[in-house]
Amino acid sequence: MGMTMTQKILARHAGLESVKPGELVMVKVDMVLGNDITTPVAVKEFRKIGAKRVFDVNRIAIVPDHFTPNKDIKSAEQVKFIRDFAREMGIVNFFDVGQMGVEHALLPEKGLVVPGDVVIGADSHTCTYGALGAFSTGVGSTDMAAAMATGEAWFKVPEAIKFVLKGKPSRWVSGKDVILHIIGKIGVDGALYKSMEFCGEGVKELSVDDRFTIANMAVEAGAKNGIFPVDEKTLEYVKNHSQKPWEVFSADEDAGYAEVYEIDLSSIKPTVAFPHLPENTRTIDEAGDVKIHQVVIGSCTNGRLEDLKIAAKILKGRKVHPDVRCIIIPATQKIWKQAMEEGLFHIFIDAGAVVSTPTCGPCLGGYMGILASGERAVATTNRNFVGRMGHPESEVYLASPAVAAASAVAGRIASPDEIQQGR
Repeated sequence: MGMTMTQKILARHAGLESVKPGELVMVKVDMVLGNDITTPVAVKEFRKIGAKRVFDVNRIAIVPDHFTPNKDIKSAEQVKFIRDFAREMGIVNFFDVGQMGVEHALLPEKGLVVPGDVVIGADSHTCTYGALGAFSTGVGSTDMAAAMATGEAWFKVPEAIKFVLKGKPSRWVSGKDVILHIIGKIGVDGALYKSMEFCGEGVKELSVDDRFTIANMAVEAGAKNGIFPVDEKTLEYVKNHSQKPWEVFSADEDAGYAEVYEIDLSSIKPTVAFPHLPENTRTIDEAGDVKIHQVVIGSCTNGRLEDLKIAAKILKGRKVHPDVRCIIIPATQKIWKQAMEEGLFHIFIDAGAVVSTPTCGPCLGGYMGILASGERAVATTNRNFVGRMGHPESEVYLASPAVAAASAVAGRIASPDEIQQGR
């Protein structure tokens, strides 16, 4: 039996001709990632095992993004700790304030991930880079520590689920709607420790940013990783961002899959995940009358320029509802600058929204938009667990930038078409 994309990448990095699901392999990694929450723990474990130097100063990236710029003394101490470590070790890819961004938007933008790479990160949404045809997955801080010292990590080779995409998305339907639709279909454990492998004619209808969003939320279905085939759009993105060599892997025709799903993109409607799980999905016409208090547009899921442009299209010439706080967070400094230069900030501010420096901030209930008891937020983030954005009695509704912007204007969950038609 042949191998899937993920299995081929793992085999190559393990120095093996082939691997099969369930096999334990030790692989060489191309990039090790940590942030301001997970890296301090990793550094302590790194010291504990007696490591003196990192395996490669160019293959480690440390991105303080969760509580950065620092929100309090504890977060300042955490970042100082890892800043000192990065300087001591000579780590090249340490992105401090002024250079930092939300890690999973920043690494591809900086050209640090390319097709065929193996990337591990002490953050569950490291699976984002599968959009570029890389194997990427989240690990614990202990695994990060070991990889910083040795350049290796071990894995159980995952089984795969094949998602055959066909058709073309309708207006206002984006990658966020696609992945919410899929998670609603298979559940939050529907791909547990499996590789979600996307293919089919519908892939070409998705932008690279759409693919980043879909791969980012693979972990919300329990997946080990999500991965897309490398096509012309992928290569154009990589050529524009990276000088690294890459290798393209394709699944064998006789590769084995635990399950196969066919997804008709043309049938997907704007979708919202209701509290308190990403699988609790409803289409926009099933949402009902849900009044909201806050909208957050940003995060490693939907804080890219394409996302901000979509939000601006809805907000232009309109006002955020007086009962709603609308917070817009470009994912990186480059995106922030592009959005500013293209006049998006004028649209957002004239509408009554605020624009933040790049940060994870409210996504994990950190800062820059914490919810009080009884408050509801529509967010373009990736998780809506109990208390995720603040008080345990608050609620988070996951949606695309289009739906989030429309909801900010309406003061309740609303469709973009409803707002554009003036209803």
